[in-house]
Amino acid sequence: MSKELKFLDALRDLFVGAKVEGESGYINLMRIKARYFEQGVFPRLMEDIEAALQPFPEFREELFDRLYTFFHRYFSESGSIYFRYTPLHERVYEQVYTDDRDVMLFWKTHMLYYVKTDRLFQSMVVEAPDLSPRTRGGGQRFYFDVSTLEHKRANEKRSLLYAFKERRADGALAFSVAYSEKGHTTPMDDIRRALRQAGVQASEETLDHAFRLFERQSEVDYFINKNARAFLREQFDLWVYQYIFQGETTWTEKRIRQLQALKEIAYKIINFIAQFEDELVRIWNKPKFVLNSHYVITLDRIAAKDVDLLRRLLTHRGDAEGAERENENLRELCVSAVSTGIEAQVREWRELGMVDEAFTAEDVWQRDLLGERLHPRYQYLPLDTRYFPRLEAEILALFDHLDQELDGWLIKSENYQALNTLLPKFRERVKCIYIDPPYNTKGSEIQYVNVYKHSSWLSLVENRLSVARDLLVDEGVLCVAIDDSEYHRLYGVLVEKFGGQEAVLGTIAVRSNPSGRSTVKGVSVAHDYAVFVAKTETVSIGRLARTAKQIARYKESDEEGAFEWVNFRKHGGAAANRAARPRLFYPIFVSQEATIRVPQVEWDAEKQEWKPLEKPKQGEIVVYPIGERGEEKRWKWGHDSLLSSISDFCAKPDQTGNMGIYMKSRMKSEGMLPLTWWDKKEYSATDYGTNLLRHILGVSNAFTSPKSVYLVEDCLKVCGLGEDDFCLDFFAGSGTTAHAVINLNREDGGKRKYILVEMGDYFDTVLLPRVKKVAFSDKWKDGRAQEGQGISHLVKYCQLEQYEDALRRARYEPAEPLFIQADPYSQYVFLRDKKMLDNAQTGERVLEIDPAKEEIRVDVSKLYAGIDLAETLSCVTGKWIRRLTREEVEFEDGERVSLLNPPWELVKPLIWW
Repeated sequence: MSKELKFLDALRDLFVGAKVEGESGYINLMRIKARYFEQGVFPRLMEDIEAALQPFPEFREELFDRLYTFFHRYFSESGSIYFRYTPLHERVYEQVYTDDRDVMLFWKTHMLYYVKTDRLFQSMVVEAPDLSPRTRGGGQRFYFDVSTLEHKRANEKRSLLYAFKERRADGALAFSVAYSEKGHTTPMDDIRRALRQAGVQASEETLDHAFRLFERQSEVDYFINKNARAFLREQFDLWVYQYIFQGETTWTEKRIRQLQALKEIAYKIINFIAQFEDELVRIWNKPKFVLNSHYVITLDRIAAKDVDLLRRLLTHRGDAEGAERENENLRELCVSAVSTGIEAQVREWRELGMVDEAFTAEDVWQRDLLGERLHPRYQYLPLDTRYFPRLEAEILALFDHLDQELDGWLIKSENYQALNTLLPKFRERVKCIYIDPPYNTKGSEIQYVNVYKHSSWLSLVENRLSVARDLLVDEGVLCVAIDDSEYHRLYGVLVEKFGGQEAVLGTIAVRSNPSGRSTVKGVSVAHDYAVFVAKTETVSIGRLARTAKQIARYKESDEEGAFEWVNFRKHGGAAANRAARPRLFYPIFVSQEATIRVPQVEWDAEKQEWKPLEKPKQGEIVVYPIGERGEEKRWKWGHDSLLSSISDFCAKPDQTGNMGIYMKSRMKSEGMLPLTWWDKKEYSATDYGTNLLRHILGVSNAFTSPKSVYLVEDCLKVCGLGEDDFCLDFFAGSGTTAHAVINLNREDGGKRKYILVEMGDYFDTVLLPRVKKVAFSDKWKDGRAQEGQGISHLVKYCQLEQYEDALRRARYEPAEPLFIQADPYSQYVFLRDKKMLDNAQTGERVLEIDPAKEEIRVDVSKLYAGIDLAETLSCVTGKWIRRLTREEVEFEDGERVSLLNPPWELVKPLIWW
């Protein structure tokens, strides 16, 4: 292959990426990118190259060779642009240092946004042998069709579903392929039944083997370069500098012009590549619509506002048709029917194990001589407003300060999209962030994609921490749960993102798996880590309550409280003792009755010691802070401090038989500083994570490897989470952090609030049910509520528009040669495209302009069903919601905004970029 063809092939790969089938917004944009390249840029580029080569045609081969040598290094299968391939012999060294940092963490994808890990699926035929024990031998051909496969929208862990379509003319068995929804698995019995009807016998072992063969297709990481133009130009300048000065000795005018032509052509290509990457960055970072919002409110909250409304709710029979359309999976405008009304709500209470089959809505009330009121047993039943669509607005209108009265937000979303969308609303409001990101280990099965290359994992974490830091108050603290696999890399990122080593408060090793977890190396792992980092240097770590064993040490008490006797002699290091010894080395007199007398002393500046002004009385002995081996030590306090608290001291023989001085060490009410080793039995992930969750939900394996709720509680305490503070968890998993916050509020009556972000299907099947259950009662067994303590609660849950959703609905026009002729390299080629002014899927117009009235009308419901426009605008503006009706939202600053015809300037960031 000629160097010219090699370059053009590499350039096409760089623009388009590897061939991949299926449906996704990302693939749609790549198709647009390919059309622009083939119809506009490629012809123009070849014209420009021919013109550049006219003065020196002999430079042609070298030009294409050099262009290929540079650009092919940045090609990746997913179309991402980064340090994909930098061989040592090319000797291109990246600038990975700064003038004020002597050590800096570097990884190959540090300049990228991490989007997801997915497979580059292509339709293909595989041959699988017959693995049935009875009919072993021969084989069968399988054809897997991925032409309609909808790719993952984010980085959730989802399995593939297979469905038999037909037996093709060539004998191959054709299967359609799709990603699972809500944890569904391939129905093997249904497939084998369909195969038998088609006259084919295939064992489950053979089918499973064929599926595994198909799934071996390339798995890749999807990234977006944060600044592709700057990255590629910097790399090209470094590369060309090395190329020019490697062996070049003679400089002619002609040679200089050749190299200038090379740079001009390279920069034109870079500029065009950067346009598409910048467009992806805009979509990735645009605020996202809030969708399908509902609220969970315990009955006591409604009764306190309007008892009559609660009575109406408890007798409400739902819509006339008995169903409400919901947009649950964000892929279709209308996909499922949800029954409504009190019967649906009672049915959920039964399914959640809160009430028995005999329960009716009337049982909520307790009637006696004092009148009618909520029954204590049922006052904390969680009412879900999704079952009362016609009354939802009336329920929310009860609250004069809706956002302030919320106890929590549960958000189903990829976490970077959520953090970026929530930032204006919660900037510098969060006191504590607790996250348990994927551990990036093959041997630890968790509910995330967790087999990353280290560089991908670092980008995943760094992208999200960069935004999360801005959510913290100045006194805020971040706690990250991690294990040995990525601890050292995580530590480097934390130091870099939070301002240096001083920001790290400490690392605690937690014995979370007392029985150990075996590894391929033969070591049984029994611990995890909790790393605590402060936003500013002035933050101090929180304290923990003492254990029963620690409290037992304080065996004596006086009018000031419990205390223990501790040696007054300091036990610090030798160097510290030498430095402080003179001022803290003075005599104490002890009588035969073991009473203490402190003599008057004066400082001898020449000898650098205290000089007693009186001698011991008859029978008194002189005690100095002398160590067990006769070395000079020091007292813990100075002379004046001792005199001021002499009643808190006593004398008695120490372990060596010599007379020692002892002081009262009092048990502080604020607790104790955390040790770096935690081994309470309540930290066991099995007993107080997995088994606790099983008792709450009533099912096993609902979520693998949840954290102990008591461990998370203590981590929040160490973070200093106060009674009115916000806590954020954007790797929420099963909802342990919300559970921990609810427990802390239940314990002391606090008003702590939580924000949880989770993208997995278990948001609906595990996290949300768990929050409802632990609000109703703190005690559960086999999925049934026990006699326990509930808590008044109000929480909002919703979904967010995702990056893939925006790409699917964004409308991009095919390339027009006349338009491209102007400047296909540096002009903003997407300027004329409608983005989300129209819905690309349905063709419906979102924006209408009325020139006569000089009005711009926006109907965002044409993009998605179930848009929560009030919450969306709250996130865009950063203003908190005060009151909410069907027609308008009132923010805390008094501004009122129509929800029927919202102002264009507020909606614009969501649909035009």
